[in-house]
Amino acid sequence: MEPSLAHIISQCFVNIPFAEFNKYESMVSKHRINPEIGLVGDALYTFSKQDFLDRAKFLKNEGLRCTLHAPFHDMMPGALDKYVLQACRDKLRRCFDLIEIFKPDSVVCHLGYLDCVHSYDLEQWLDNSFETWRELVILAENQNTPVMFENTYEPGPRIHKILLEALDSPSARFCLDVGHLLAFAQADWHIWLATLGQWLGQLHLHDNRGFRDEHLPVGNGYFDFTELFSYLKIKKTKPIITLEPRSENDLWDSLNALDRMGLFDHKTG
Repeated sequence: MEPSLAHIISQCFVNIPFAEFNKYESMVSKHRINPEIGLVGDALYTFSKQDFLDRAKFLKNEGLRCTLHAPFHDMMPGALDKYVLQACRDKLRRCFDLIEIFKPDSVVCHLGYLDCVHSYDLEQWLDNSFETWRELVILAENQNTPVMFENTYEPGPRIHKILLEALDSPSARFCLDVGHLLAFAQADWHIWLATLGQWLGQLHLHDNRGFRDEHLPVGNGYFDFTELFSYLKIKKTKPIITLEPRSENDLWDSLNALDRMGLFDHKTG
């Protein structure tokens, strides 16, 4: 690792699936990487409480922080089918039960909204979603942990705004995923932040060429990171930063790009 990158690594998180943590443990320790722990697939069912306790102890002993990323594949927190909704809520509760163990800086969640599907029964979808998230946000609020609702396939910020206003909690925040926005949204980031800026608490940084979620290194696609970072500095906003590389080489490429762009203050962690 280049010495100049240590100050960046200390100020951001890097996504690592819990099931693959053993593979990256030495790299995490060596480079002082704060992980965003992905609870994807069946991790919440196949790993024991002791497995999670052991991993949390490792991070504490290393002096590292973490965030959690709630499961999102096949998840429908606003499902109209009560059995699907029950299964989704059970899985999310298992994730939020880990807040006490990991004491994360945040928990990132997806709304699972698809405009082409859910807009036809939007009121019921919103009601079910609100009931799903209200319980979980209260749990997080009681432990002073923000819940970051990330944009995925939503065309614009309207759905996030409705739910964030309804939840009306200091723990209910917004995570701007710039790659998802570039690939899927119909409104650009200026509109998203003009609408949701008061809730902005986290950024997910990766890049693409505007037609699919490629997770390219920062600066290897079409997103204008320099303009976004300038906006954040003007607004004096410092959200949690998470990098979402697909390989170790992509991580170093992203870190070097962020160093060139000057997003982070030069300090050691």
